[in-house]
Amino acid sequence: MSNSIIKFQKGSLGARFLNVFKSSNQWVHKTPERALEQAYQAALAIKAIEDQHFGGQKVSEDAPQYTPSVLECFINDVEKHLNTIKFELSKFKFTRNLDNSGDIEFIEKLKFIDDIVDKYQYNSVSSHQTLSSNTYQFESVKRSNNGKSNPSGLSPLDFVEVEASGEVFNGKKSGALPRSIGRTFKKIQTELDDSSEEQLMNSYRASRKKTKSAVNFLLMLILIPLLAQQLSKNFIFFPLVEHYRQTHEVPLFLNSEMKEEALHELKSYEEELQLASLLYKTPTIEREEIEKKMEEKAEEISKEFDHKSSEAISNLFADFVGLIAFALVIILNPQGLAALKSLLNTVMYDLSDSAKAFIIILITDIFVGFHSPHGWEVLLEGFSSHFGIAPNRSFIFLFIATFPVILDTIMKYWIFRYLSRISPSAVATLRNMNE
Repeated sequence: MSNSIIKFQKGSLGARFLNVFKSSNQWVHKTPERALEQAYQAALAIKAIEDQHFGGQKVSEDAPQYTPSVLECFINDVEKHLNTIKFELSKFKFTRNLDNSGDIEFIEKLKFIDDIVDKYQYNSVSSHQTLSSNTYQFESVKRSNNGKSNPSGLSPLDFVEVEASGEVFNGKKSGALPRSIGRTFKKIQTELDDSSEEQLMNSYRASRKKTKSAVNFLLMLILIPLLAQQLSKNFIFFPLVEHYRQTHEVPLFLNSEMKEEALHELKSYEEELQLASLLYKTPTIEREEIEKKMEEKAEEISKEFDHKSSEAISNLFADFVGLIAFALVIILNPQGLAALKSLLNTVMYDLSDSAKAFIIILITDIFVGFHSPHGWEVLLEGFSSHFGIAPNRSFIFLFIATFPVILDTIMKYWIFRYLSRISPSAVATLRNMNE
């Protein structure tokens, strides 16, 4: 008898849940070790590319033994591994406090990873030029000045060579002479080079490919979550919710506001019947006929609000699926995300100072301006209706009183901390437009 009880307890739902919880807990505690190992393997892959194809040296566009197409393949592979290292190291640092065993031998692996990554990390340069922090590619950023799109006076040939005569590049400080002199001689040397046209075309093709990648990633970022949300809602969650509500006794209305709306609609229908009888001088409708029409209308209203309730519940699950799809698109395509950031930076920096100030004022006035509380109120009410939740006026007013203020503070800090260094003239223009 006791043995049967023990067997039942071991095979019970609680015991199975406990086993699942233990295995999940062990998997979570192994996350730092697993993340470090994946970053280490990515670093080994970069080292293998260097040893096999570049004589143990850094993967560089200056390698003469390969054509531009072959170099581009190596460059893309290294970028992919660098993005993997960055993501896994972030996960390792974030989850390392979960492992209390202290058995992870991470010092040597981290040292090896840092040695690999340091080869492809550049320090930041002046406001005329910026260098990528996680790849070895050089990206020239054009500063607008007095409304001109390319105030630096550089031709497209200046962006061919992956070198910078700026203040800092690969740990080397600029010389005693002004960097503009070195840049001028470099420009003349590039223009006299017979292969400069081919290099310019290769640079243009790479830039065009990067722009296409950014646009494709932006379309994926919009369409894939939207399609995932709509398909999961219409073909999975909505039929399941409808079936459950039809086979179980559930409330017709999700909240009191929906009930009041239904009562108001039914009362308005009854008043319409009476008004039609008075206006068109039709024979007085008997009470029984009115009740019959009211029953038909009530049945119609009940079906309508039952559909609304099922749709609101399915929206909750479908939106969660859309968020997961959005996160997966970002995680699985780090190259597209980097290309999109580069495109946005290029578009932003190419704008004139007045255009930058105009966009900043437009955004701030919409979200934190004098009339923004009305927009936030409509947005929150629509959000509540989307999930079938009755709007809480106190919460809406509290949100409007705090969130726009936080956004305004963040925007002012960004202008003071970053925009004033990147484009001081844009800050001056913004101040004059506000005044």
